[in-house]
Amino acid sequence: MNNFEYSRPETAEAAIAAVAGDAKARFLAGGTTLIDLMKCDVEAPTHLVDVSRLPGLDAIEVGPGGIRIGAAAKMTDVAEHPAVARDYPGMREALLLGASTQLRNMASIGGNLMQRTRCSYFRDPSYAQCNKRKPGSGCAAIDGVNRGHAILGTSELCIATYPGDFAVSLMALDATVHVQNGRATAFPIDDFFLPYGPSPHIEHPIGRDELIVAVEVPASAAARRSHYLKVRDRESYEFAACSAAVGLELEPDGRTVRDVRVALGGVASKPWRARQVEAALRGKTFDEPTIRRACELAVEGAKDWGHNGFKITLAPRVAARALMQVGGLE
Repeated sequence: MNNFEYSRPETAEAAIAAVAGDAKARFLAGGTTLIDLMKCDVEAPTHLVDVSRLPGLDAIEVGPGGIRIGAAAKMTDVAEHPAVARDYPGMREALLLGASTQLRNMASIGGNLMQRTRCSYFRDPSYAQCNKRKPGSGCAAIDGVNRGHAILGTSELCIATYPGDFAVSLMALDATVHVQNGRATAFPIDDFFLPYGPSPHIEHPIGRDELIVAVEVPASAAARRSHYLKVRDRESYEFAACSAAVGLELEPDGRTVRDVRVALGGVASKPWRARQVEAALRGKTFDEPTIRRACELAVEGAKDWGHNGFKITLAPRVAARALMQVGGLE
């Protein structure tokens, strides 16, 4: 790890100015992602600008239209908030399953959204080929060990998997990410994570001097009846082999789907919204055969890169199981 300067500005404007004036400066909140990357020599900032104590940045505000979560709020504080437990149970489950207790007590909501892939080729600079770490160098994972890598949203330049849990629940619930840099900008969660395309090292539509200030999640019947299911190789702290965030609203007859939300984690280059599944279920009878048929659509366009083909079978099963659990069929 290299030497670096540390500062703690008192306002968001001062923090943004500090980062804008130094090409190798980085924002620091909980540090559970950034410090890890610094230890791996993937990140080498010369200046860490601490935003963890900026006034109001850790606020959790609940209103009739939804919930606004400050970017510096800790994962634990959000998961334990009564409104989250009551109105967004799937989001709470994703937070609790996303990290150990010690990490949740430190990790911030904004930093969680910005976490980077767990691809071993990205995190080990001894591998020269990594288009995320060194654009134009190639992708060692394509011909390497890629059991944990993505089957959806990949390209010939990168097949790394987005590793998070919380953002998958946000994807299912149509969240919005608010960013500040002289002006306020809001991104629908699906637009906040960029497809790999020709530049897999560019993961978000914001500059390094733009500060995430909050996440807003709208209230909905589907959010109140939501669930997050995570399947992994071991029950202790581990990243998802596949996960599903789902929300459900039934018609008054209790049998017909009025609204349904499905997002997948652990299988794609970004939190993956399975809109084909949703379209196939809306207006249909909520029963196991219908659910399983619809969930097969979740992996349309998926690609087996050699070791990860099992995810093509696993993902529809995880999505179907999550839906049946939230709908009381399992």
